Amino acid sequence: MTLFGLSIPTLALDLAGGLCVLVSLYYLWFKRSTYWHWSNASLLPYFLLFLSGGQWMLAGLQVTYLLFGLHGLYLWHLETRRARGEIRFNEPAWYGVTWAASLLIFTFTVAATDFSAGWNWVQFVAVTLALIANFGTTRRWSWSWPVWIAVNAVQAVYFWHTQYWVLFGLQFMLAAMSVYGWRQWRRDEARAVAFA
Repeated sequence: MTLFGLSIPTLALDLAGGLCVLVSLYYLWFKRSTYWHWSNASLLPYFLLFLSGGQWMLAGLQVTYLLFGLHGLYLWHLETRRARGEIRFNEPAWYGVTWAASLLIFTFTVAATDFSAGWNWVQFVAVTLALIANFGTTRRWSWSWPVWIAVNAVQAVYFWHTQYWVLFGLQFMLAAMSVYGWRQWRRDEARAVAFA
């Protein structure tokens, strides 16, 4: 891809995004807001990678992730303050805004995609599942982890096809990390119920 006169190899974009995602998941295990910073940092290289390959839905998903990322970071801040008894906030309205914007982006990218190409249906399934998983992640719900594993499985097939080899290999690492994250969050939920 050429950007501002510079030729950037797709492998460099693939590697940069993958590294940021791996670091972000480490922080997500422990529900630390640093997760959002690293996750957001992965979006630019992935957006450029998918844009250069004409994968409109996956490129659009990166914009949606950015909305969720900025929104999730702020909501986690609000939820922490609420837990300390400092504030109250209208949670459904906050989440509704992000969902409305995300669905508009999703609709636009679906409209721009040629579904006569069979592989675009695989892209569609991956993006749909990712939106659902991202919503669960912003709410810190443990069921989001198995949905992420499903996303990894579908994306592994798609990235094999597109020959994004770092992203292909990354799906297996992310799936393994998601199994660990799921166990951690379920343990946290069980502890919260026990102390309630």
